[in-house]
Amino acid sequence: MNYVFLILIAGSLLIGAFNGSLSNVTNSMLEACETAVNIAFSLIGIMAFWLGMMRIAEKAGLVKILAKLLEPIAKVLFKDRGNNENVTGDIAMSVAANALGLTNAATPIGLKVMKELQEDNPKKDSATDSMCMFLGMNTAGFQIIPATVIAVLVGAGAKNPTEIILPTLIVTALAFITAIITALLLKKLWRKHD
Repeated sequence: MNYVFLILIAGSLLIGAFNGSLSNVTNSMLEACETAVNIAFSLIGIMAFWLGMMRIAEKAGLVKILAKLLEPIAKVLFKDRGNNENVTGDIAMSVAANALGLTNAATPIGLKVMKELQEDNPKKDSATDSMCMFLGMNTAGFQIIPATVIAVLVGAGAKNPTEIILPTLIVTALAFITAIITALLLKKLWRKHD
């Protein structure tokens, strides 16, 4: 990827110098850098807020409550998850992080879930059904509040950054449901071929 950016920057400078508009290229680069910094600062605030809320929820025991609420669903979707009691809570944390639009926070939690599921995996060289189900759910990333997207829109100066909430909710809900259905169907198809 670094080579791609190097080619784009070098190409822009060469074409700008060739056309006699090198100052325009330089000014555009500086404006883009300023926009990137503004977006980064918007992300810092919203990420700090929601990560703090997640930590408070975890310390207050809300994650355990959510895990207990999700237990009946987890028993159906993650049948081969083993005896690890923490995995349901971690799955709940990952779903909650995605639901709040904190995909950066969901990634380390998701890696922890996969590690926990791998511990109970009898075949270490292949993924379990639970691992595949979680991967599909985590990748689909159901979002109620797309906090990261809203922060980027705020940083970019959008007039109404929250208007993205409803379309995001619809699309991510459909993707989430599709991921679950696909994992269940592929599980059945795979079992037929074994």
